[in-house]
Amino acid sequence: MFQSFDTTADPSHGPVRLARLRRAMAMKGLDGFIVPRADAHQGEYVAPCDARLAWLTGFTGSAGFCIALKERAGIFVDGRYRTQVRAQADMETFTPVHWPETLPGPWLKDTLAGQAAKIGFDPWLHTKGEIETIEKALEGTKISLLPTDNLVDGIWDDRPPAPNGKIVEQPIEFAGMSSADKRSELADGLLSAGQKSCVMTLSDSIAWMLNIRGDDLPCIPVVQGFAILGDDSSVGFFTSEGRAVEAQLDKDVSLHPVKDFADHLKTLEGPVRVDKATAPLAVSQILDKAGIAVDWGDDPAILPKAQKNPTELKCAREAHLRDAAAVVEFLTWYEAEDKATLTEIDLVKTLEEKRRASNALLDISFETIAGAGPNGAIMHYRVTNDTNRPLAPGDLVVLDSGGQYRDGTTDITRTLRVGDVGNEEKRCYTRVLQGMIALSRVYFPKGRTGRDLDPIARYPLFAAHQDFNHGTGHGVGAYLSVHEGPQRFNSISDIELMPGMILSNEPGYYREGAYGIRLENLIVVEKATCPPGGDVEREMLSFETLTFVPLDRDLVIPQMLSGEERAWLNDYHATCVEKLSPWLGDAALHWLRSACAPI
Repeated sequence: MFQSFDTTADPSHGPVRLARLRRAMAMKGLDGFIVPRADAHQGEYVAPCDARLAWLTGFTGSAGFCIALKERAGIFVDGRYRTQVRAQADMETFTPVHWPETLPGPWLKDTLAGQAAKIGFDPWLHTKGEIETIEKALEGTKISLLPTDNLVDGIWDDRPPAPNGKIVEQPIEFAGMSSADKRSELADGLLSAGQKSCVMTLSDSIAWMLNIRGDDLPCIPVVQGFAILGDDSSVGFFTSEGRAVEAQLDKDVSLHPVKDFADHLKTLEGPVRVDKATAPLAVSQILDKAGIAVDWGDDPAILPKAQKNPTELKCAREAHLRDAAAVVEFLTWYEAEDKATLTEIDLVKTLEEKRRASNALLDISFETIAGAGPNGAIMHYRVTNDTNRPLAPGDLVVLDSGGQYRDGTTDITRTLRVGDVGNEEKRCYTRVLQGMIALSRVYFPKGRTGRDLDPIARYPLFAAHQDFNHGTGHGVGAYLSVHEGPQRFNSISDIELMPGMILSNEPGYYREGAYGIRLENLIVVEKATCPPGGDVEREMLSFETLTFVPLDRDLVIPQMLSGEERAWLNDYHATCVEKLSPWLGDAALHWLRSACAPI
């Protein structure tokens, strides 16, 4: 299986490792050290050798950081992980901090009030923008940030080696555009800005630009490294030595050992574009020290990668139908099974088997979340052999999963029931469904951002004095990261939504210690068709739904739905039958038709 059920968190290691880190801090003359979840590429997943936060604290979530001081160590986690962190880290050693409500600068200022302190950090693991934000908050204090060697690496005796997988090609029949054409367009942007080159550090941006894929990280098919794009469209790619290269790289793309990257930066002609939000601070420090002008600007591949081209969208539709068929085959199996014999791991294993049956699955797009009963309230719950929960009557099960296929990346969540559930759960489920329907149906003017649309999916919950502590949706890549920036639905996103952007639509509701509910489809931004009586001259956008898997009608309270919501749900289910019928076996097709009967 792609997914493992081993327990990777051990809170008992935390006190000893933190004590060793504090000794290393003292030897360096430091009063604190920042340990981020991120690696030098600022991606969601990290290789085992870069899992410093998990090694130190036991916390394995995909976002967060620890600030270790002499007397206190805070673990900063967002709303998705506040239950998880308490289970994985020693709460007598580490103190959870609600982030981003509390930011590192103000926390340091309050915790070390009036004290002089030197806080160390590894400049390869933090961006210029991140460090500037902390430093600004510390103005007027006696607290300073100091770049230093990574202290965790110095005490991690059995640290795993860096990944060194093969480089494979993403063929143009899936990419829709050659690497040469992509690089030419990006280079034109550098020329227009008067920049001689650009340093690119995001692994998925580099993979997209070069039409390559790899297996350096779990679930995300990338090759880790750094790239320097020239204004002549040439690229130097700095990565681990000795890789097998199975891709046909253009003559203007050269491979170099990653150990030569820092020295090569010193030879560049300025100005050099560097992304303040994603590039390691060390990059601009090296350029500054060499007297090379730095121009701050966005990673040039960010928006082109997010706006899928027609070929990528065509492939995504195919991938989502294949994936939906696998999920329906799973749901058919689930409906027929004796639930009393099933556990969370049984669900994960069987769902992966159904996806594998197509012979097209290359990986899962993230570790499947199968949370039954109270585990469903842990938003990014990872089932292990130790936590594996048998399904019990009355449970709700949050099942969030996805696949990596050569033609696309999928992500879908459905909430399953185990027998009859209470009316309270059904009311909450119906509100979550209403939010998903509202975002699916919305028309909005060009120029709007994810921040503008996020409340639409929350309103049914708001009206009941309820909410959920995660964004309503994230961007999704084309056989790349399932959590792709910069587009997303949340309260702070200021990125304009543009045609071709794929996002998740996933409102939820969670009652800690009791149950969780989440529903998720993937949607793509498209130009809207003007209805009769509309402003023809006004440019409007809407969403095309990519995911077609039935929603559990037995969890819906029909009287809560408006006529338009009911019509949307019935139309969606009719479309599921129409699109998936050619993909299914007889038993699954029979189940699908029954599950999609009008409500």
